[in-house]
Amino acid sequence: MTLQRHRIHRRIYPLRILGMALGGLSIAAVLHQNQAPLALWATMVATCLAWPHLAYLHARLSPDPHRAEARNLLIDSAIAGAWVPLMQFCLLPSVVLVMVTTFDKLSSGIRRLWLQSLPGMAGAALLLTLWLQPQPRLESSLTVVLCALPLLIVHTFAVSVASYRLIRTVSRQNQQLEELRRTDLQTGLYSRDHWLQQAQAALDAFQASARPVCLLIIDIDHFKSINDQYGHTVGDEVIRAVGLIIRQSVRAHDWAGRYGGDEFTVLCPQATRDEAQDIAQRIRDRIEGLRLREQPQLKVSSSIGLAAAQPRYQSLREWMNAADAALYRAKHAGRNQVAAGGDTGPGRLAPA
Repeated sequence: MTLQRHRIHRRIYPLRILGMALGGLSIAAVLHQNQAPLALWATMVATCLAWPHLAYLHARLSPDPHRAEARNLLIDSAIAGAWVPLMQFCLLPSVVLVMVTTFDKLSSGIRRLWLQSLPGMAGAALLLTLWLQPQPRLESSLTVVLCALPLLIVHTFAVSVASYRLIRTVSRQNQQLEELRRTDLQTGLYSRDHWLQQAQAALDAFQASARPVCLLIIDIDHFKSINDQYGHTVGDEVIRAVGLIIRQSVRAHDWAGRYGGDEFTVLCPQATRDEAQDIAQRIRDRIEGLRLREQPQLKVSSSIGLAAAQPRYQSLREWMNAADAALYRAKHAGRNQVAAGGDTGPGRLAPA
């Protein structure tokens, strides 16, 4: 159960108090106009002043507050329907009461609740009409009109403000979810899927404008041995530390991501191969200087493959294969170095 679903009764509680109180004002004006008996006044107090608090307690003490509050909202509609014949069908307050109550269901966020509320509202009105057979009094005095306006204006405004705040909250949560989707939680770098989207966009832009862009693939040397010798907890610390180094080493407009396991990727827009190699070398140097406080004897190094985008690359896979081939050349040459390729020859090595 989500937090918003669990707290729906708290969100609706003040709105119900306000709506029922303003509805009670309108009903009281009609009862006064019709010189209603004391029993109807007592019913007004019970439904408009006591019911909101009983509804809140019912939802709060329920094992499923969301479902309990949905029932409360249906009861609200039944109460509104019942008051239509009890007010002898006084036209303006009856229409306002039914309309506001129905709009409440629409703003509750519970799917199709307003449709579910209509049978109860109509049934309550019909039942009391058949039982009491009230004499219709459609006209409204000026007092009744004035007392109906606060329910229409104030409560509608309050519901609109509450709905706006809810929309802002949901929008903010969606942004947070999107940020989580785009981010690797362990390193703070971009996730694989999001990074691949940016890399594809960069390749498309290169093919359209020929502006230089380079791709780095970074692999931690002997990472499996680190896990085997020091344990996965230390391995996780190394991953986080390397992720931090990469974030601190790239430029503001570069895209650094975690490709998977101990492999990282960096997209360097508007960077020549030499400029990208400087970035790669800076990353390699800082990783080589990494020392963990609890394992100072552990030495970490990395191998980095670099490939500049080329017109012949028809897909992102071809571009990444070129960087991957450069990475393997760095590993085969002894690791802890940068290998650049992707132009015409086998590429260059930048040793430690």
